[in-house]
Amino acid sequence: MTEAVTLLGIRHHGPGSARAVVRALADLAPDLVLIEGPPEADALVSWAADDTMVPPVALLAYAADDAARAAFWPFAVFSPEWQAIRYAVEAGVPVRFCDLPAAHQFAAEPTRCRGRTEDPLGTLAQLAGYDDAERWWDEMIEHGRHGEPPFEVIAEAMGALREEHQDTDERERQREAYMRQVIRKSQKDGHERIAVVCGAWHVPALRQPFPPAAHDQRILKGLPKRKVACTWVPWTHSRLATTSGYGAGITSPGWYHHLFTATDHITARWLTDVARVLRTEDLPVSSAHVIEAVRLADTLAALRGRAVAGLSEVTEATRAVLCGGDELQLDLVTRRLVVGERLGEVPEGTPQAPVAADLTAQARRLRLKRDPQERELDLDLRDTNGAERSKLLHRLRVLGIDWGVPAISARRSKGTFRETWSLAWEPAFEVDLVAAGVHGTSVVAAATSVVRSRTTAESSLPEITGAIEDCLLADLADALPEALAALDTRAAADADAAALMGALPPLARAARYGDVRGTDTAALTAVSERILTRVCAGLPRAAHGLDDQAAEELCALVDGVHEATGLLGETATGQWLDALAAVAARDSAPPLLAGRVTRLLHDADRVATGEVALRLGRELTAGVAPAAAAAYIEGFFAGGALLLIHDDTLLDVLDRWLAGIAGDQFAQVLPLLRRTFGAFAGPERRTIGERAARRGSGVPEVVAEIDEERAAAAVPVLATLLGVR
Repeated sequence: MTEAVTLLGIRHHGPGSARAVVRALADLAPDLVLIEGPPEADALVSWAADDTMVPPVALLAYAADDAARAAFWPFAVFSPEWQAIRYAVEAGVPVRFCDLPAAHQFAAEPTRCRGRTEDPLGTLAQLAGYDDAERWWDEMIEHGRHGEPPFEVIAEAMGALREEHQDTDERERQREAYMRQVIRKSQKDGHERIAVVCGAWHVPALRQPFPPAAHDQRILKGLPKRKVACTWVPWTHSRLATTSGYGAGITSPGWYHHLFTATDHITARWLTDVARVLRTEDLPVSSAHVIEAVRLADTLAALRGRAVAGLSEVTEATRAVLCGGDELQLDLVTRRLVVGERLGEVPEGTPQAPVAADLTAQARRLRLKRDPQERELDLDLRDTNGAERSKLLHRLRVLGIDWGVPAISARRSKGTFRETWSLAWEPAFEVDLVAAGVHGTSVVAAATSVVRSRTTAESSLPEITGAIEDCLLADLADALPEALAALDTRAAADADAAALMGALPPLARAARYGDVRGTDTAALTAVSERILTRVCAGLPRAAHGLDDQAAEELCALVDGVHEATGLLGETATGQWLDALAAVAARDSAPPLLAGRVTRLLHDADRVATGEVALRLGRELTAGVAPAAAAAYIEGFFAGGALLLIHDDTLLDVLDRWLAGIAGDQFAQVLPLLRRTFGAFAGPERRTIGERAARRGSGVPEVVAEIDEERAAAAVPVLATLLGVR
């Protein structure tokens, strides 16, 4: 410190540091506050005075010509830098950022976070025998055990640490040289009481007397630059955690927030919050539990010679008393409370990239809240708001921004009026929104441009059909005609049956979704029918001479087309089943495919059960290699186990074949059989085994006596469900 410059060395995101900074600034009453951060954000500081700015928030800086070059400077309410900003804007004191400009950093190498990967104050705490740097700060600095100003003590400690670590890299030297230049300029501008809030590690390098200005000029000379833009974005506590990859992260942002905001009864208030978290999961926690947990935490602190209970004491009390030793419950408390998912807010009107601003406006209009906690959202596409929400979420997915991900139930209900989404907002999406600006100035314009880029002459059929499906799901009407034209051209020139088969399912889904959303899909249906005709003509030839892997891949394609034809109508289904019958009649089809095709034909009532038994019997004769027979079984029974449960003839055929396999051959086919039967549900396997055991032992099956009176009561309900009289 000097009379003109006061260095406040802090721990990033430390509540103890934040409290100390607040007191120091109030005592000093500076005429200028300098804060470690990007100077490009100086014009954004005034937004911190807005009452609707709620931490955690972050400064986002990005290269104007490449949004992938971006970095975040996050602030929580307990961050010393945030408290310094709030002091300055409320007191009307000028405040500036004094770190190396992001323009230089982005020109050198891309990054997304700031800060050293090691915590110097944590190192001191560890040397002192503490496992929590905040407890060490509270006990050794906050409570004044040394009888000296805390920042002077920290400066001396950092000086000793830096003497032991002389390997400061080039970027650190550049940052500190720039900070010294800013301090020199501020003094020349006439500021007499300057407060510098920076990471404690940098304090020794910023103490006066400085090296000659020429020394720092040489370090900074010739640094490359890029044009940079900045804005404020919401942040989350979980993104402040070290587990998120944030270099200056902390392990317990939720706990630190509590330390800074709780004015009294810190332990009792915390454990009350723990109890509330457990109760939301219907776990039994009473007031007596909380009282005993508080007593245990305070007792542990006293036994360890600590003035107050820290995180380790309250965690041990939580585990022992509130969670009953259950580590899963403790993990729940850690995720929900110790780390937490608090999401900040930025004021309306904060400068944003065009696509980000458009999304903000649409999300507000559609009442879609940006929530970091994963939640499920059900949409009815017949409702205007539901349809608009669906379009927005699908457009964001086109841009690679997975704010919403279709849930399993949604994927199983294609072609219906209902969609189910799993929503969770990630702060990193802000960078993706900036990057989307190269495609357009709005969400719909950017998504349209991306889809068009996927329907070029070099695009494959699956890429084009996927783009068409996105056009309909996201209502990108301007891109649909071009995509359909590209599809027609590509499909006409492509003779690969497998490629055509892979292209058909997305088209069928798109046609069904188009009907639901009121889109004219006549052209799409016509293209789909032409592709199906070519698939049916080429399938028998494509099924000839395949190895095991190729047969498995073709089976997956057959299943996809089979599902798709069900969406295209009866005519398409009949055409497809005729093609499957042609494959089944060819002896050259691989066993796996032959079995799968036979099962599909049987399920469609194209092949009677007696014929299936004959075909299965031929494939399971002694003249057929056991491995080939096992492949046929795998293909046939991949459709489910109900046939073996209800059809005695098929069970007999399979039972005799299994009993006749030689011991050395059985070991070879066992993996295939396990893969087939292992896919059945447990009750299905058990029923099949019991029936096979009874048939082999000659014990007749026991049929429960039917209670005709109870059965009669169920008949009306079954009739209603089946739609019969």
